[in-house]
Amino acid sequence: MEPENQTRVAEFLLLGLSEDPELQPVLFGLLLTMYLVTVLGNLLIVLAVTSDSHLHTPMYFFLSNLSIVEICCTSTVIPKMLLNIQTESKTISYAGCLTQVCFVLYFAGIEHFLLAAMAYDHYAAICHLHRYSVIMNPHLCVLLILLFLSISIVDALLHSLMVLRLSFCTDLEIPHFFCELDQVIKLSYSASLINNILFYLVSGILSSVPLLGIIYTYIKIVSSVPRISSQLTSAGVRHKAFSTCGSHLSVVSLCYGTGFGVCISSAVTDSSTNSAAASVMYTVVPPKLNPFIYSLRSRDMKEALRNLIIKPLFW
Repeated sequence: MEPENQTRVAEFLLLGLSEDPELQPVLFGLLLTMYLVTVLGNLLIVLAVTSDSHLHTPMYFFLSNLSIVEICCTSTVIPKMLLNIQTESKTISYAGCLTQVCFVLYFAGIEHFLLAAMAYDHYAAICHLHRYSVIMNPHLCVLLILLFLSISIVDALLHSLMVLRLSFCTDLEIPHFFCELDQVIKLSYSASLINNILFYLVSGILSSVPLLGIIYTYIKIVSSVPRISSQLTSAGVRHKAFSTCGSHLSVVSLCYGTGFGVCISSAVTDSSTNSAAASVMYTVVPPKLNPFIYSLRSRDMKEALRNLIIKPLFW
């Protein structure tokens, strides 16, 4: 196998979910449907939060940002996959692959931090109700978003710059439907120990820190329930925070559960098909379900969506 420096690499081959020609139309239809549902569902959440003054709260501010991130993350992966299926091509340019790696890491990092911020918002609303407006002020919310953006972009650029240092062989087939960082590193014939250490260390930290923060906030919330349960009927903000805890926990479980499923699948099986299928559960399914989880469990969100969709029909 002839080695080839990365500066001469023209393109990678994405093998996708299946090489069976008969399955390609089915995969195309299924992925296109899921993509449209994801984009339209999350876009409706953003429009509902923007248009309804009752939803101009920190909780829905973070939710609308999460919806934007979900749209961007799926748009980084799915359109290229649909294009490859439609054109019967498996290629992606070197620059396109590196860009995809960067944006997937970027949006995934923001998503984890936003889930942690939403957990902290619930904690402040339930455990510190009288100081809630002081703690979760608009200035803090904007600063948190800017912090999340900064950390995530540094992480994404760091990994991307490390990939630029690698050299690749002529066999550039990626057994996946998008350019996943660890799959790209495996194709390199140059020393990639630093890349592997960096990938697992930084990814582990940026995933575990928000998760530990979420677990801690819910431990504090549960421990505070006996003390504040008698005040729920007179505290609207606290009651709403409690009512959305179930939705938030569902999204967290879906996000981290599918992510851990991908890691376990990669560790226990050598099958690239199984690994790619597990990654679909992580990259495609959670963004599609998140709008339904929040809209169906939140009375305010259902009312805002009703006003957004139904009222213009009668004007």
